[in-house]
Amino acid sequence: MDAFAIATNWLGNAPDFAVPYALAALGLIVCERAGVLSLGAEGLMLVGALAGIGAQIAFGQPGVSLVLAMLAASAVSVLFAVMTILLRVNQVIAGLALVFFCQGLTSLAGTLFGWTNVAVGSIGTIALWPLSALPLVGRLFDQNIVVYLTLPIFVAVVWVLTHTTAGLRLRAVGENPQAADAAGISVTAWRFAAVLAGSALVGLAGAYISVVSTKLWIAGMTGGRGWIAVGLVIFARWSPWKALAGAVLFGCVEALIPQLAAAGVQLPQYFVLMTPYAITLAVMVWVAIARRGADGEPGALGQPYVREERR
Repeated sequence: MDAFAIATNWLGNAPDFAVPYALAALGLIVCERAGVLSLGAEGLMLVGALAGIGAQIAFGQPGVSLVLAMLAASAVSVLFAVMTILLRVNQVIAGLALVFFCQGLTSLAGTLFGWTNVAVGSIGTIALWPLSALPLVGRLFDQNIVVYLTLPIFVAVVWVLTHTTAGLRLRAVGENPQAADAAGISVTAWRFAAVLAGSALVGLAGAYISVVSTKLWIAGMTGGRGWIAVGLVIFARWSPWKALAGAVLFGCVEALIPQLAAAGVQLPQYFVLMTPYAITLAVMVWVAIARRGADGEPGALGQPYVREERR
């Protein structure tokens, strides 16, 4: 395979790899902007992936499958919200527990229902002619509908967070819940809403992997992408646009690996498996060193709150 073909395939496949990172990171940002630290993305992605495949097997409609996957992830996140917001369980511990719970739940359900390795139909690509006919970059404009919708989803979420009363209230409970409570904003209700909405986006990321990308279910198929999304949020300093840029970076790296293999470049298996995590660590170190002064972290991130504690 010549270099031009490798570059063309690499650019064409990069969005498919980047979308799950982008959607998962955006969902985490929504949740954490309200002050709830969410480390359960890996588990919620698995729930979305399994629910998406189950719905696809049952109904055969990818759009319906993706929506049901979002609802399933939101439903499971209610358990996390109750633990952290109402019962004030340590948010780190609750997030880790959610991951282990979802890993076991999805593996068991996938086996019981016989969904493992069952191939399903999926969404076709849509070519945006004449852009799709361009040399080298044309494949970027021949993608499935979810890839095209990712940017509008980011625009919509950013607009809600920065230009609406709902977004202002959500960010207020994440920055200063005492002041928000004094202003008559229900911290509990808004944090619950943020967890459910953010988890829906994380579930969509998982469903994209199973329903759109791989078109089947395998236990643990998210392969640590949820953890990388957690790192992306920190790298982006809770900025959606920086998170999208980081997702594109990771998507390009992940898309490059199979192209190198197709070109005959022999890479050790474990080196390939560790590459995304090594890059995540490098990015985190770079962020820690390069950060100067301004910090985008919500002021009350990870801090439980009840009305009686208002001072």
